[in-house]
Amino acid sequence: MVASLAFFFKSAAVTSLLILLLGLIEPWWVLWFEATQNRLKVIKVYGTVGVLCWMISYLIQFML
Repeated sequence: MVASLAFFFKSAAVTSLLILLLGLIEPWWVLWFEATQNRLKVIKVYGTVGVLCWMISYLIQFML
């Protein structure tokens, strides 16, 4: 159960970082729900989510 949670958060982190790279190319592809789309906002949104998910996955692994 705990290993599957760690896998989920690691997968979410990798997905978020891939979306971050896509958003750096064309921000409107990933920020279609925002009024303004720029690369700094892409980094803030998806970079933060990616780093937080990665940190949570490592914290879960250390709890094992």
